[in-house]
Amino acid sequence: MSTEVIVYVLTGLAALVIVLTRLRLGNDDGGAGRVHVPLVLLNVHTVSGVLALVTWLVFLLAGGSFSENTEAIVGILALALWWVVVVAGLLILVRWLPSRGRHAADGREDTWSEGPGLSVLAHVGMLVGVCVFTWAYLTI
Repeated sequence: MSTEVIVYVLTGLAALVIVLTRLRLGNDDGGAGRVHVPLVLLNVHTVSGVLALVTWLVFLLAGGSFSENTEAIVGILALALWWVVVVAGLLILVRWLPSRGRHAADGREDTWSEGPGLSVLAHVGMLVGVCVFTWAYLTI
């Protein structure tokens, strides 16, 4: 499979992670997990994700029609936004770290829909995907 196909598949999966994270955690009860995710963190994840996706698609689909400098700027901006998404996603995962102490809340059942499984898969996968995006940008 060529690198370009892998990048396009990972771009689609990244879009899915952005949308599902918003849907899963943006509801009124705070979403799945041990504690509520701050709305600011969720908004950073969503807004930077949408901007990263749009900028990345512009870079991929119209990059050849730009000058070299413009293409480089668009690519670097897209990668920077992807890294913001990764950091925000990993910070979202922190809510499932075990709490210790007298007033610590009990953990929820660790099921696919309520526990960290889906978020770990999505955001560690996003980290790997953005590493692939960065590698592809630097080598292609």
